[in-house]
Amino acid sequence: MTDIPLAQILHRSGDWSGEAAACSLDYAARFLRRKRLTTDAGQAFVVDLAQTTSLNDGDALELADGGRVKVVAATEALLTVTGANLPQLAWHIGNRHTPCQIEADRLLIQADPVIGHMLEHLGATITEITAPFTPEGGAYGVGRTHSHEHGATAHEH
Repeated sequence: MTDIPLAQILHRSGDWSGEAAACSLDYAARFLRRKRLTTDAGQAFVVDLAQTTSLNDGDALELADGGRVKVVAATEALLTVTGANLPQLAWHIGNRHTPCQIEADRLLIQADPVIGHMLEHLGATITEITAPFTPEGGAYGVGRTHSHEHGATAHEH
């Protein structure tokens, strides 16, 4: 039986360079702590990070032998949201804690017919597409968290 390479070191996008195998993961799969993955070329490896982490497109996982695996945002079913009042539409998306990729002329969300229908009622044009999904990270931490706390307010003692 062959040993499966272990990855316990994460290098954030821009903090590394060089050769790396690619591993395409959708948005949900890029949120992990310990998981067996397979590179796009078919090589299995195990990720074992100290804590649950949101991996970003372009990050690299360093294997115990020094090799690296680059994280690639895989294509997935999304909705393109456009409309005359994009900031208002973005507010309604955020108010529902829905991950959102914000671009100058459109918003991208995961394909959710309920949210799509709500946005259409607010005047949005919804188009189904398949593309990589790289939504904005949270204001209270980098990337995603299981839950978030907004900290104490001035009124709390």
